[in-house]
Amino acid sequence: MAVPKRRMSRSNTRHRRARWRASAPALVPVTVDGSTHLVPQHLRRAYERGLLRPEG
Repeated sequence: MAVPKRRMSRSNTRHRRARWRASAPALVPVTVDGSTHLVPQHLRRAYERGLLRPEG
């Protein structure tokens, strides 16, 4: 495992960590039981097959 040779400043650590934050998932419209819902794109097939039920 790589080990840093010197201590990194708090500012540099936080700026580095901030780049790795996850972004919001892309939402796509899916029609379930006649009503349209926005669901994450990677779960679209599960909603279409009935494996997942949309909230509300």
